[in-house]
Amino acid sequence: MGTAKGRVRGALPAVGRGFVLSFACLVGSITLFVWTVLSIAFIPLGIGLMTTPYTLELVRKHANRRRLLAVTWSDVRIPVLYRPFPKDLRTGFTGRVERTTLMLKDPATWRDIRWLLVDMTAGYVVLALAVGLFVYPLEGFVLAAGLWRVFTDDRYWYAFVPVDSQATGLAAAALGVVLLAVGLRFSEPLLRLHFVITRAMLAPVREQELARRIDRLTETRHEAVDTAASELRRIERDLHDGAQARLVAMGMNLGTVEALIEKDPAQAKKLLAAARESSAEALSELRDLVRGIHPPVLAERGLGDAVRALALRLPFTSEVEVELTGRADAAVESAAYFAVSETLTNAAKHSGADRVRVDIWHADSMLRMSVTDNGRGGARVGAGSGLSGIERRLGTFDGVLAVSSPAGGPTMVTMEIPCELS
Repeated sequence: MGTAKGRVRGALPAVGRGFVLSFACLVGSITLFVWTVLSIAFIPLGIGLMTTPYTLELVRKHANRRRLLAVTWSDVRIPVLYRPFPKDLRTGFTGRVERTTLMLKDPATWRDIRWLLVDMTAGYVVLALAVGLFVYPLEGFVLAAGLWRVFTDDRYWYAFVPVDSQATGLAAAALGVVLLAVGLRFSEPLLRLHFVITRAMLAPVREQELARRIDRLTETRHEAVDTAASELRRIERDLHDGAQARLVAMGMNLGTVEALIEKDPAQAKKLLAAARESSAEALSELRDLVRGIHPPVLAERGLGDAVRALALRLPFTSEVEVELTGRADAAVESAAYFAVSETLTNAAKHSGADRVRVDIWHADSMLRMSVTDNGRGGARVGAGSGLSGIERRLGTFDGVLAVSSPAGGPTMVTMEIPCELS
């Protein structure tokens, strides 16, 4: 009984989603496919140079929306592998020509167009089958309820059952029950099949994926080298301007104490007190510096406790939920910790939030972290944004960052790093 109820609860949302998606296949995919073909065909006439970038942007948004629904509804992940536009892309007509050229040279564009064609044919058929297995049985029940009397003079076929009497009407209802049972069993798999077909069309072939990862790793390697050099300069500057300066001053004070210890013991005592304060301040600065390089709590107690300790220092209410069955490599833990730390710092400085939640878990060989605040929203990854630095830090480990931050909030920053736990 419980299993039947569970199937109904799972099947009904799948049917509703399939019904909505079937309209997206027919209306969205067909319209965008026609517009795209016409726009590209009119490029030699000059009209297509104006319309193609906008049309292909709509296609990408349509495909990205399907990617989002795939992972949300059926946990089917479809990578987004569009080539980025150069930062110095020009504006005006020349910029549109460049944008059109770049988009047409991107293999992902042609995968999108191919997907539109498949989506409005095979993709729609799969969804129509998922919906039809629920809708079509209703006709059998209505025939058995008395509608068969309308067809006494002219036999009506319900699937392969000829309906012209109460007995044949009941046979149609029995067939409807069978079809409904099939629909309960296969509606969710059919919805997932639709997304699997979408992934097969939109996902790159293995060679393209490997080439993309090589390019990505090459880029992040250079960024990691630059980041490491910048970090070394920061450490050197902090040591020179902070602890080193205090230690030099303390050494000079001790030298003066040595000269005054017999002539002016009172002054020597004051200088010793000042030297003691300088040593305490230098030790505190060194501890802060070490904590900024690799927090001791992270090395001793792991990522979860380190983030909890970090959250306690926030100026607003925080909640940390950790579900980890082991520990990742030290380098991965460090990258994850500082990524969460920088995200929380951004939230404290810019979001205007009074509550934040941090979730950390490991699944499917991925360390996942999400930071959600109830601030004003509007956060985005871009030049000069703190989120860009986090993205570069994660990219060193082939990790990714995603931001959902509509105006008015809430803001949710999700980070993933591929790794295994020990």
